[in-house]
Amino acid sequence: MAKIKKGDLVQVITGAKAERGGDRGKQGKVLKVYTETDRVLVEGINRVTKHTKAGQTERGTNTGGIETVEAPIHISNVAVVDPSTKKPTRVGYRIETVERDGRERQVRIRFAKSSGKDLA
Repeated sequence: MAKIKKGDLVQVITGAKAERGGDRGKQGKVLKVYTETDRVLVEGINRVTKHTKAGQTERGTNTGGIETVEAPIHISNVAVVDPSTKKPTRVGYRIETVERDGRERQVRIRFAKSSGKDLA
């Protein structure tokens, strides 16, 4: 059960500081979660230069060159950002009973441990 989902705002909590060229302290939105390797792809975080081989598409435009793309980062190196304080927090689950379509159902709701606010 992953506590971090696609669309969450997360902050990098390990690594080199931003002034030393690292990503610690930076915040970004989760683009994809790789559950089998416990990694997440975060927008603007862990950017690497990728060399692509030169070629041509069907239209005749040239492809290839050097581009910067985001690389996955381990899920333990990021923390979900609390919506009220904008600081990293741990995630908890609360089970609530909700009435839907005339019958009661149990729903798991994620919340920020530091403030108690619900996470979307």
